[in-house]
Amino acid sequence: MKCRLIPLLAWLLLALFSGTAAAHAAADEKLKAAAEQEKAALIETLHDMVMIESGSSDVAGLKKMADFTEARLKALGATTERRRTTAGAGADMVIATFQGTGTRKLMLIAHMDTVYQRGILTTEPYHVEGNRIYGPGIADDKGGVAVVLHALKILKDAGWQDYAKLTVSFNPDEEVGSIGSGEIIAALADEHDVVLSCEPTVASPHAKNDGLLLGASGTATGKLEVKGRASHAGAVPELGRNALIELAHQLLQTKDVAKSIPGTQLNWTTAQAGTVRNQIPEKTEAGADIRLTVPDAIVKLQAALDEKVKNKLIPDTETTVTITPGRPPFVATDRGRALAQEGQAIYAEIDRKLEIAEMTGGATDAGYANRSGKAVVVESFGLAGFGYHARDEFIDTNSIVPRLYLMTRLLIEQGRKK
Repeated sequence: MKCRLIPLLAWLLLALFSGTAAAHAAADEKLKAAAEQEKAALIETLHDMVMIESGSSDVAGLKKMADFTEARLKALGATTERRRTTAGAGADMVIATFQGTGTRKLMLIAHMDTVYQRGILTTEPYHVEGNRIYGPGIADDKGGVAVVLHALKILKDAGWQDYAKLTVSFNPDEEVGSIGSGEIIAALADEHDVVLSCEPTVASPHAKNDGLLLGASGTATGKLEVKGRASHAGAVPELGRNALIELAHQLLQTKDVAKSIPGTQLNWTTAQAGTVRNQIPEKTEAGADIRLTVPDAIVKLQAALDEKVKNKLIPDTETTVTITPGRPPFVATDRGRALAQEGQAIYAEIDRKLEIAEMTGGATDAGYANRSGKAVVVESFGLAGFGYHARDEFIDTNSIVPRLYLMTRLLIEQGRKK
């Protein structure tokens, strides 16, 4: 009896081992090799784009970025279009279309603008330190643009056409809320089955692993205005009604209002008051950055603020609060979560771990792409980086091959679906 059990036990262990191994599919070695070969070219592309200063209000710089990306997309075989944004600085979107032989419609989005002002390269130059490359906008979002361009290059070289239509959208105003491109992105997304948005993922040591994102805040702008009464600050200050003092009172009493309203965040970030030293100010204004993750949050926040500002410190002053909606929140559907989990399986093929993040306080164009719920949308297919919107922005070059592999493998898999 004992002799019979030993072969049976061995067979069971072999079956268990085989099943565990099958849980992680083998890497596509050709695709992985292609990603490794493309790394140097992607770094060169990053250099070329970082050297183009393209702040959201820099129309000349944004035109150079549009010229650069459009030429690269044309070289990949795309039909391209320059579409003027409907508001803002007046720069162009670059929209490229590839026609394939499959059935699904896929879309990739990234943005060409940065938060930096012209001249930033004099104080924050492009430079390399080990596995980090520094430069303004290199992670947010020129790294995302580079992933799109070079993933499509890999797939073109492989002869991949298993899609009905593949659209690429590069917009010039993401950092100012996509005020002139958001509706265009939303309309384009509704024509597609899947949208992969290419904002950066967080680099080590700030995150243990690369990630994909399933949620991002929506945005709104708050404005608090106080009207008082001017008077001579030295001779008869008591005849005035100091709008600056009242503004300070209102800012203090409203600063924590959002904490009582789920799905909202409010931070007062700007203020203007007075014009001359010797006059009691009659008008003041403050601005707020507002983040939202639920659809009815603006209505609730507006009502709470309106109620709070009824409490005055300075008599005979008038305070009003206005909230202007911006980018919608992004909350992925169950289909989006399933797609992100496919990404985890693809990373496992190359012995890497991929995290799935539920929500960030940052806002992205995934909110516009996901607004109607028609397309499956997932965020953060760009390179791993950190320091965006600050000094010393960088990308981690160790993320280049995994991110190219993820993008190319996932597009191939999405193309196969019916």
